[in-house]
Amino acid sequence: MLRSLAFSVTAAAVVLGSGVLASGASAQSVTVLGGGMARQCSDAALAGESERRFEAVCTLALDTELLSTRDRAGTFVNRGVMKLRRKEFGAARDDFDRAVALKPDLGEAYVNRGAAAVGARRYAEGLADLTRAIELGLEEPEKAYYNRALAHEGLDDMTSAYFDYRKAVELKPDWQDPQRELARFTVQRR
Repeated sequence: MLRSLAFSVTAAAVVLGSGVLASGASAQSVTVLGGGMARQCSDAALAGESERRFEAVCTLALDTELLSTRDRAGTFVNRGVMKLRRKEFGAARDDFDRAVALKPDLGEAYVNRGAAAVGARRYAEGLADLTRAIELGLEEPEKAYYNRALAHEGLDDMTSAYFDYRKAVELKPDWQDPQRELARFTVQRR
């Protein structure tokens, strides 16, 4: 016998977009194999760098190195991540668009493009990319769920936001950002 459980979810107000890049949390870099500047770009992105000098290494790699399709797409993602960390959402999106064009099955390109859209308060657009990222698979899916929760909140869908924050915590229990967001919610059974 199946039983349904009705409940309502409310959350205290939050300024959306503030948590999009909390502690670099939403950005998801791509490991580029081999050596050279593309690898240096990858290492910098994975280390949480955002300075323009690291971005310049990525650009030089894209302009001068012979890269596999995956590594080229990954280098666009990594350069875009650095822009995303500086909240240059449009410029970051351009890099993620190029990564998607090169490798449409690269989940990290979608999660970061979704984060850029959420940061720019284009929640529906972000929601679509974040859902696609989850479908494709990611090394750190909790980041997609967290950003998708922000998108749901931006669209006033508190129930979906609640469940995505919970999923992010389930996937990475020690991550403080989604735990902090969940603390704002009140769940009541009806």
